[in-house]
Parts: sequence; structure tokens; C-alpha cells
Amino acid sequence: MNDMTQTACEVIAKVRSRRPLIHHITNFVVMNTTANITLCMGALPVMAHAKEEVEEMVAAASALVLNLGTLWPEQVEAMILAGRRANQMGIPIVLDPVGVGATQLRTRSAHRLLNELSVAIVRGNGAEIAALAGLDAKISGVESISSAGDASAVASEFAKQFGCVAAVTGPVDVVTDDVRLMRVANGHPMMATVTGTGCMATSVVAACAAVEKDSVVAATAALAAYGLAGQIAAQRAQGPGTFQVYLYDALAGLSDDVLKAGTRIEVYRQRKTAAAGTKPKVV
Repeated sequence: MNDMTQTACEVIAKVRSRRPLIHHITNFVVMNTTANITLCMGALPVMAHAKEEVEEMVAAASALVLNLGTLWPEQVEAMILAGRRANQMGIPIVLDPVGVGATQLRTRSAHRLLNELSVAIVRGNGAEIAALAGLDAKISGVESISSAGDASAVASEFAKQFGCVAAVTGPVDVVTDDVRLMRVANGHPMMATVTGTGCMATSVVAACAAVEKDSVVAATAALAAYGLAGQIAAQRAQGPGTFQVYLYDALAGLSDDVLKAGTRIEVYRQRKTAAAGTKPKVV
């Protein structure tokens, strides 16, 4: 067990002991599942979207999720209002740029949020993060088909451009601020068979960001725990339907011993001056 694994366990324990409120401005497809996974993580979810209340609601929260899954212009305005209040109060923002690169509205909206708000973490798939960074990517609807470069290079380029943490989920998750780089080898292919598992990952990341100021540490801890829960769920599931139920159970039931034994976190370090695509040095 490395030091990062121990730290990840401590972050998960803090979520469960503090039960932070996570304000979601999210999409209609995943609202129920993200609320449930937030509860299973040990945090408290609230879904408030109206411009008339988002500033008041986020002021009571410990983290803010902005999810572009079912996007319309008025929702973006609500996100800006909530995000500005969150920035004023030092509340971390986690952005999920669902389907960015598929339409101009999504891409422009994500760039507006990144330009007008101080976002702590962006959690997306490789194609979404690549599209935001101006790299080649192919997206079908909201699903990632391909992206230019490996996940580490894409994540580093994004973090360098936007000055926030990139958390790129895929077969191996990558978290970086362009100085530190973490690879998380937890997860299971069945996680791609259920709608909303990426959005659920974002909610878990936000729960950890609510109790951990270091965004690299928060995102790494979240993705390790969530991915490990996916592995445990897949061992019991008979298909996608039962997998989702077992995923809830596995995350809620993760013990400290299971986390310490099962997380697969590799810690790397790279210089800010390193070119995108430079292989990071393991430490």
C-alpha cells in the first residue's frame, strides 16, 4: 500500500463522517442515479436548478456539480449564478462536460463556464477532455469514440490550458494538475453498460472535493473507490440491471480494509514545462 492509497482511505472516511451537501445542477437522465450514488458515498445530494434559488442553495453546500448532459441556455445561466456564488465562498466546482464536441452549444457552454468560473476539477471521458483542449476527438451523441493521444497527454494538455485538475475516466483513469499525475487502475468494463456511470463518477468526485482541498487527491480517492466498487459489483451482477444495484451496494459497503487492499493507484510526477505527451516519471 502506497501513501496515496492511505490518503484516499482517509478522504473516503471524511466524506462518511462529515456527510457534506452536494449541490447538483445536472441532467434529467441521471438525476436519480447521481442522487443515489451520492448517498451511497456518504454525502447528501440536492438537485436545484432554478435561477431564483441556485445561489442560496449552493451557499448551503460543500461542493457544486455542473453537468451538461441535458443542456439548454437557461440552465447555463443558472450554472453561472451558482458558480459565481460558489467561487465567492470557496466552494469547489466539479464540471462534467457531457457530450462536449458533439454540438456547438455544448462546447461553447463548457468554455464559457471554464472562462467565467474558477473550476476545481473537470471530470470527463477522453474525447470530451480532448475536445475542450482543442485536440482531435470523436463523439457520438454523448459517448466517447476516440481522442488524439493517450489519456495522460490529453489530461496534461487540458490541465495546462485551463489551470484546473483534469480527471479523465476510461480503462485506466488519469488525474493531473500538470504537475502531479495519478493513474487509477480500478474499474470494470460493465461500468460502460449502464447509463450515467460517468455522471455518477462526477458526483463521487464532488463528494471527495467537499472534504479535501487538494483537488488531485480528492479526484484520485473518488475514482479509486468508485472503480473498486464497480469491480466488486461486477463479480455479483448477472447483467447491466443487477450491476447498477450492486454498484450502489458495493460503494455503500466499502470498508477501509477493502479499500486498502483493492485500490490500484500509481503516483507519477511531471514538470510543468514538459511537452504534452512526455512520459511522466514514476516516483
